[in-house]
Amino acid sequence: MIAQILAVAIFLLMFILIIMDKIERYKITLACGLATLALVFGLAMHDMGAIMETLNVRHIFTISFWYEAGQAKESTGGINWATILFIAGMMIMVEGMAKAGFFRWLCMTIAKAVHYQVIPIFITFMVMSFVLAMFIDSITVILFLAAVTLELAQLLKFNPVPMVLSEIFCANLGGSATMCGDPPNIIVGTSLGFSFADFVMNTGLIAGISLIAVVVYFYLVFRKELSRTTGEPVSMDAMPKPSEAITNRKDFAVSTVIFLAAVAMLVTHAQTGLTVAFIGTVIATATLLAAGRKAPEVLKCVDYKTLLFFVGLFIVVGGLEQTGVLEVIARLIGKVSGGNAMVMVAIIVWISGISSAVLKKNTYSCYNGDSFIGEYCVQEALRKESPL
Repeated sequence: MIAQILAVAIFLLMFILIIMDKIERYKITLACGLATLALVFGLAMHDMGAIMETLNVRHIFTISFWYEAGQAKESTGGINWATILFIAGMMIMVEGMAKAGFFRWLCMTIAKAVHYQVIPIFITFMVMSFVLAMFIDSITVILFLAAVTLELAQLLKFNPVPMVLSEIFCANLGGSATMCGDPPNIIVGTSLGFSFADFVMNTGLIAGISLIAVVVYFYLVFRKELSRTTGEPVSMDAMPKPSEAITNRKDFAVSTVIFLAAVAMLVTHAQTGLTVAFIGTVIATATLLAAGRKAPEVLKCVDYKTLLFFVGLFIVVGGLEQTGVLEVIARLIGKVSGGNAMVMVAIIVWISGISSAVLKKNTYSCYNGDSFIGEYCVQEALRKESPL
């Protein structure tokens, strides 16, 4: 009982500190993670085994961590190293692509293809934002798209705000469409054994339908404003050439091949048995080898604070798991819902939605832990309470 109280107290303290936004998030989760290891597992439980299970380092040295033949299984508890490695690998790959000028080249190529007309750019950039966010973190996509959008806005004399807003909406939709779109999806997929195809057939279908609705909505709302602010027509010769965005042709070609290979491996990982940890490690290694002497510069740009944030968060959630708090919550949800799976899902959706709304000003990453806990509780509730 003492261990459970301590685990819940540390978890709530972590969320309160994150909401207050006075201390960097990664410092909060790491401190709370260390408190979980020392107070919950050490002082209250005296259980070295719980510490080892939560740190979960041994799982990295198993074959199943890198290659999973047949149907993917649910991951072990504690730190989800597959998620950490995959996110780190994607960060390194994206940084390599950015340094080669891939994103600016892509945006300028699409803008040139529609003859630098504002309304077509508006629509195609929304679709591009969705597609890129299916495979790259949505925040990263927005950072690059927004920069190019602002550049085009200055050249074509239009208000960039409607376009940036629409890109944000579409990037969020694209991130929800696949297993690798956003960290919450990666965590849920690796934790519960879902494949890329599972996400595409479920969340991807909903995201695709939503994309059509969002594109139509933003077009109807902003078409007059964008048409009015188009300004004087600009000569095609005055526009920057897409090729000028490429900083190094060799690096550009290599980074493009690595990105396409990553997409291919992710789409087929259920058939090939390659895990996201393997894919993340391969693309990171390939990017660093291709970077050569510039590899240290690429590594410096990795967002280590986000990775450390996840490590601390997983440890705190591991404290709830090891002390049985998640099981108690799962049983409570099972009783409240009467074993009805639809009611359970509705409860989790509302809890997740409210939690993410409260924490949205800090970071989308906070929602990752909530998503993981929610999925865990639903699975436990279904297993323990459902009459099936």
